[in-house]
Amino acid sequence: MAANGAPGAESGIESPGDLLRLLDGHAYLADEGLATAGFLALRMRRPLFLEGEAGVGKTALARALAAVLDAPLIRLQCYEGLDAAQALYDWDFPRQLLHLRAAEAAGIDDVERLEGELYDRRFLLARPLLRALETVPSVLLVDEVDRADDEFEAFLLEVLSEFTISVPELGTVRAEVPPVVVVTSNRTREVHDALKRRCLYHWLEHPSYEREVAILRRRLPGVAARLAGQVAHAAQRLRAEDLLKPPGVAESLDWAEALVALGARELDPGMAAVTLGAVLKYRDDQERVVKHGLAALLDGG
Repeated sequence: MAANGAPGAESGIESPGDLLRLLDGHAYLADEGLATAGFLALRMRRPLFLEGEAGVGKTALARALAAVLDAPLIRLQCYEGLDAAQALYDWDFPRQLLHLRAAEAAGIDDVERLEGELYDRRFLLARPLLRALETVPSVLLVDEVDRADDEFEAFLLEVLSEFTISVPELGTVRAEVPPVVVVTSNRTREVHDALKRRCLYHWLEHPSYEREVAILRRRLPGVAARLAGQVAHAAQRLRAEDLLKPPGVAESLDWAEALVALGARELDPGMAAVTLGAVLKYRDDQERVVKHGLAALLDGG
């Protein structure tokens, strides 16, 4: 990414179609809407906020964008209790202590000098947000922001608005070129409007049957066309059930990979029964599907 141009310009991304083609080259099959949202995020230098069920490809898009842009992916995994220090930076206290002991052994007793050396950049541990601001180019993935607390969400909004971080002992760190930012949410809670307004928003649906088959065959070259079709058909059926955790594309891929590992050429009730744990991760969901009959699940696939 050139500092005086839009992110992605050096990769030949001049239109949503260009991004669609480049993502396809990295085994990510986006639809036109997602490719357009991604292109606008690059062109407008705005964070891309992706919301949708787990397993629909939100995190995978960030990985694919990093590959397209030939940039490192820096991931901030959000969770309850995450605070600014864990996301920004921390001081390397063991190394600082070793430095003090070395200075003491050398007979250095200049307090001001020692204080200045203790808070040198070499003792600063950069966490994901600071690393993303200092790395050019980079793709910053803020994953599952809905799992973080409201306070962290407000802090993140401040960072994404200015792309600057203040380190009291060192000064202000400003991104020479803002990172490409992808923020994801599984919608376990509503994210505040202020953060969404800062971003471009896109809701990821589960793929159509045809696109899911194409994803399976692209990501798993060893899967037979018939087996890919059967897995996609069964996954579509499962999403229509009242399950605690309907399978996403990630689970479809796991299921197909498990079947290939077992040497299966097609998905029959017996093979589905022994591999159900690859696609359904809750016991209640498995029992519900088995009770309704695996043959009915596979019918028409």
